[in-house]
Amino acid sequence: MNKNTLAYLGLALLLPGVANSMHIAEGFLPASWCIGWWAVYLAVLIAGFSSLKKTIGEHPNAKLLFAAVGAYVFILSSLKLPSVAGSSSHLTGIALGALLFGASSMSVVGLIVLLFQALLLAHGGLTTLGANGFSMAVCGAFSAVWAFRLLKGLKAPQWLAVGSASFVSNLVIYSCTSAQLAVAFADSTASFTSNLIKFLSIFAVTQLPLAAIEAVFTVLAFQYIQRTSNAEIQQLNPNLYETKNTHIPA
Repeated sequence: MNKNTLAYLGLALLLPGVANSMHIAEGFLPASWCIGWWAVYLAVLIAGFSSLKKTIGEHPNAKLLFAAVGAYVFILSSLKLPSVAGSSSHLTGIALGALLFGASSMSVVGLIVLLFQALLLAHGGLTTLGANGFSMAVCGAFSAVWAFRLLKGLKAPQWLAVGSASFVSNLVIYSCTSAQLAVAFADSTASFTSNLIKFLSIFAVTQLPLAAIEAVFTVLAFQYIQRTSNAEIQQLNPNLYETKNTHIPA
């Protein structure tokens, strides 16, 4: 039995605490994959910092809203909910900020949130932060924006476009995490495809209903922000109010 097989078996035994909480735990990815995901995530982070700096510079009043978005992500992604076989799962909250500030800006939020969770809550890890950040703050954020654009392009009502963006984002995050685990532990005895099916089947039990719940939360949060910070939103991203040629910055 080779090293990869042993690692995979250990991961399978500890899966409730590793995968169903979305963040991949410290030490569960080979060093080469940790480095690779960090490199990819850092590339997006550079663009994210630049985009966020430009946005805040042009709209200084949006600082408080950005802080609120970060708190929203931190709270939702920190609350673990009971799942199957004594495991846990949670919401992500990433779609709301992606729609307001653009997808790349959420890579910065992801870094801050995941860093605090790893250090204070033992949720995720420092070596796996690159992988977790890529799945949550990159794949999740961009998929939310693309889903919103698609729905608005089809002339869907705003609440449906926002809710669908959140639903899709949530599922994409968990699918990406499944793929990251599957490819890291693929070997001659367990292919990428078979691993992926196993992880996705476990996630599906809790993530489909949680994605629907988060969609409702996101719509309610977005409508609340519209009522309380309507002027800021129109200045920050007026395209959220357009029904045609909707464009949200990446």
